[in-house]
Amino acid sequence: MTIDQILLFGLLFFVFVFLVWGRWRYDLVAFVALIAALILGIIPKEEAFSGFGHPATIIVALVLIISKGLSNSGAIELIAKQVSRFGVTLQTHIAAMAGIAAALSAVMNNVAALAMLMPVDIQAAIKAKRSPSLTLMPLSFASILGGMITLIGTPPNIIISEFRQSSTGASFSMFDFAPVGLVSATVGVLFVTLVGWRLLPKDRVSYNSAQELLDASGYIAELHVPEGSPAINKRVRDLDDTANENDVAIIGLVRRGKRQPGQARLVEIRKGDILVVDATPEDMDKFVGALKLDYSSKGKDSSPLSDEDMSLWEVVVPEGARIEGRTAQSLQLQYRHGVTLLGVSRQGKQF
Repeated sequence: MTIDQILLFGLLFFVFVFLVWGRWRYDLVAFVALIAALILGIIPKEEAFSGFGHPATIIVALVLIISKGLSNSGAIELIAKQVSRFGVTLQTHIAAMAGIAAALSAVMNNVAALAMLMPVDIQAAIKAKRSPSLTLMPLSFASILGGMITLIGTPPNIIISEFRQSSTGASFSMFDFAPVGLVSATVGVLFVTLVGWRLLPKDRVSYNSAQELLDASGYIAELHVPEGSPAINKRVRDLDDTANENDVAIIGLVRRGKRQPGQARLVEIRKGDILVVDATPEDMDKFVGALKLDYSSKGKDSSPLSDEDMSLWEVVVPEGARIEGRTAQSLQLQYRHGVTLLGVSRQGKQF
């Protein structure tokens, strides 16, 4: 092997390692690899950035821009939500969402279509009290199959079309892939709807309903702030350290019978105020003892957390979201939106 070949394969190896590691963004890894190849002399400097002007790259970028515009308009999500209402049974749910995914992937980037439909699919599964694990994988397959129908459905189709243009002088048209892609997508959607979901590992299809999650977290309690409590003259946000030490979530503040809005976290606590907290009975006792609080007249165990008491939402943070890379404290969800963050789940672990 020549020196250039050794350097090339070595660079590809390190790129593969960093992509699998996942610590850095894939686009950053690719750009650093390009700069490294340029410095090592693997590619000539005249051609280092020629790929950015390639028609395939430009077309993919334009498709992503259009996909983002459709996502921001809310039209896709509105249609998906309407169709998801027909998902009474598991098979009709999978058929409806898979059909939408395949149709959207044919006219926009399939990855963008999947990213838009995932939150809708998860919420529909939760409302129907079934595991999202049963529907997400069929949704993923449907988006891949739908991308095979048209030229712009998936980047490989665009790349192949450009190579055909450079080799023969004629590129593929928009629907040249349709005769094969449409049949493959239809058969594939039918398979994942009728058979595919049955092949999923049994240990991955358990359902944790919102109520089960709430029961695991404990109870909502109204804690009265008596005279002499260390919490008096402190802001709600000043109690975060004590709350975190005792694994307690402070949900709200009630004053004179009225629940305060999000900015209540900046208001000083007074004698007679009510703190609304979520915790297990054991952790709640520790929190009450640390701040010398009293349980309200309703009692400690009289207010279990339920769907009627509040709305509990599980949301997915997609790639590129504005909150990506930020801490929960910096978001100030309670102050800005009156929303309390109860927890974060990442790769099966809860924080």
